[in-house]
Amino acid sequence: MQPKLILFCGPSGSGKTTLVKHLLNTFPQLCFSVSATTRAMRSNEQNGADYYFMSVDEFHSKIQNDEFLEWEQVYENGFYGTLRSEITRIASLGKVAVFDVDVEGGVHIKGRYGNNLLDVFVQPPSIADLRKRLVARASESLESLETRVRKAELELTYASRFSNVIVNQDINVAKREAELMVANFLELPS
Repeated sequence: MQPKLILFCGPSGSGKTTLVKHLLNTFPQLCFSVSATTRAMRSNEQNGADYYFMSVDEFHSKIQNDEFLEWEQVYENGFYGTLRSEITRIASLGKVAVFDVDVEGGVHIKGRYGNNLLDVFVQPPSIADLRKRLVARASESLESLETRVRKAELELTYASRFSNVIVNQDINVAKREAELMVANFLELPS
């Protein structure tokens, strides 16, 4: 029997990571599935906790060895993926894996796990709100900000491919919606 898995995806700045962190603090049976990336580590991030940071060559080697459940080239030389070993690691702990992934990666994972997966697409109320959130992060150059906004516009068209959508207008309302979805999926009292 396949384990239950939980997937959150949406454009950068939609609030999916905030929701995932909240759920991890709320439900002890959940465990974060750490993704791999070739992007530079931000000052507030830790290798092995936020991402597995690796070079493009290392990433390509893992692709060739079929070590990824899913992977995408999101930006030029900007690869992201989910290592198969993460699913094994989390299952060995007796926990439910929670994914925080790119929209394309989410579509791939959704296709593999069907009813064993709670899939949630998180979207901002508007592109203007998304832009404000990305600017507030102060972690992007103007060029990378514009690239993320253009990508987000495309990613928002994917919402209908997911079984559940949270429009993150108010983070506290979005957190409660996410909690109810997870409690229901795991058959917990809410």
